[in-house]
Amino acid sequence: MTAAKVGGSKPRIGVSACFFHADPERAIFKGKTLLYAEESMLSWIMSGGALPVLLPRAVAGGSVTLEDLVESVDGLVLQGGSDMAPQHYGEQPARPEWSGDAARDQYEMQLVRAFLARKKPLLGVCRGAQVLNVTLGGTLCQDIETLHPGQRVHRSWEIYDQHTHELAIEPGSALARWYAGETAPLLVNSVHHQGLNRIGRGLSVEARSVPDGVVEAVRLDDGTGAFAYGVQWHPEFIFGAGSTGLLSPRPLLDAFLSAVDAGAPAASGKTA
Repeated sequence: MTAAKVGGSKPRIGVSACFFHADPERAIFKGKTLLYAEESMLSWIMSGGALPVLLPRAVAGGSVTLEDLVESVDGLVLQGGSDMAPQHYGEQPARPEWSGDAARDQYEMQLVRAFLARKKPLLGVCRGAQVLNVTLGGTLCQDIETLHPGQRVHRSWEIYDQHTHELAIEPGSALARWYAGETAPLLVNSVHHQGLNRIGRGLSVEARSVPDGVVEAVRLDDGTGAFAYGVQWHPEFIFGAGSTGLLSPRPLLDAFLSAVDAGAPAASGKTA
């Protein structure tokens, strides 16, 4: 059974937008800000029978508010994309290229706070997991390879989403329940150069990369009953790719949409 709390028979899933900021040198839409979604993400959401809805920024003083946008959908998916600005977790960029996108950060952090306040389910993918962590007071490692040279490579530009590593799921976690029966090695794609450092309030670690232990999945476990989950890999890049040997993207999507259907039950790793 699918959720139908916001009109229609299918759940409506808000998708946070990626930004192309105004660029006077760009050949198309000169000087205009573009909000967009990566197509694989929309296809993955639709594969579960849900309707993706790209959420714009609410304009201050406009007739449509942030609250209106939140109430128009049943859940939220935070896309991957640009780095977060270190200022949002109390640091300065260690390099200019790691300055991030402060405007997008503010937009998505507002969405996270609003969805958590209303106990509407949210799922963060790659950057989205980092946004969830920082919104809850956590910090990031600005560059895994440079700042922690003993750890494995988590991003290879040349092969991008074909770069993989092994995943270790925490026993008793929600992820362990969703992927019960899967046997090692569990492989996921890896295209992130930043990672979670200090874990945010109420978040529990659900999985780490092998062998370096970089956090790969977190869930909200604060007793409020809100479903909030973040993964560092890109499940949407696996969807439709055929038999790749990577961890199936389906159980994660099913768990999220089940929470939407049930009105945001807790993402508990415990069985009933």
